[in-house]
This record gives sequence, C-alpha cells and structure tokens, in this order.
Amino acid sequence: MLEVDTVESAGRVLAYVVRAHDGPERTTFVTPDECLQQVGFVVHPRGAEIERHRHLPAERTIVGTPEVLVVRSGRCEMDVYDEAGELVATRELATGDVMIMTGGGHGFRMLEDTVLLEVKQGPYLGPGEKVAF
Repeated sequence: MLEVDTVESAGRVLAYVVRAHDGPERTTFVTPDECLQQVGFVVHPRGAEIERHRHLPAERTIVGTPEVLVVRSGRCEMDVYDEAGELVATRELATGDVMIMTGGGHGFRMLEDTVLLEVKQGPYLGPGEKVAF
C-alpha cells in the first residue's frame, strides 16, 4: 500500500515523503495535477506496451525549483523549513523512500553512507540560485 507523509505549513504543502513499498496495484500519482513537479507510479501489466510518442511543446511558467530525491541506499534525516526559514518537521528517509519538495527549504543529515538520486527543474543557474539560512 502506498504510504505518503505530507509536510504542511500554513495550509501549504512543502513536501511529500513516499515510503518504500512494493508499489500500488494501479497507476497512482502522489502529487496533484497543479503541482509543478508531477510524480507518480505508473502501473502496466505484463505484455503491455506504451505507444511510441513525444510530448508537444508546452510553455509553462515555473517559479521555484521543485525537487525529487530518491534514497537509493542508506539513511538520512531531512529537516523541512517554511518560507521564513522556520523548522516545520523532521523526517527520517531510508532506502527506497522518495521525497518530493514543493516549497520552503530543506537540510539533510546523513545517518549512514547514503546515495541520493536527485531530480529537479533545470537549467542549473549556478550557486546563486539558492541561499543558505
């Protein structure tokens, strides 16, 4: 069963944490349609095919840098902060967990040797695109 932990502040979702699991039985998206980063599990039965396709150009206005982290191995603690830099929540992430950051800020402490797969909106603008607090 899909277990999703939502971190919110002032009625705004800052992060979704999807716990490691065997997968849902049917296609399930974690993020709502209006979220800047669409993350979900797409389920297909054996023998199914995805018709070859390409995505048509679509102009989108994106403010911010939505981010997805997949814990490939190890364990870490993640702190989630609101837009004012105030700590909202701390969550432990383990192998197979997925974190979808949709707002606020974050920081990590590695509890073991850890490998994170990071997916975020590009292009990368250099060190000036983020600020430490």
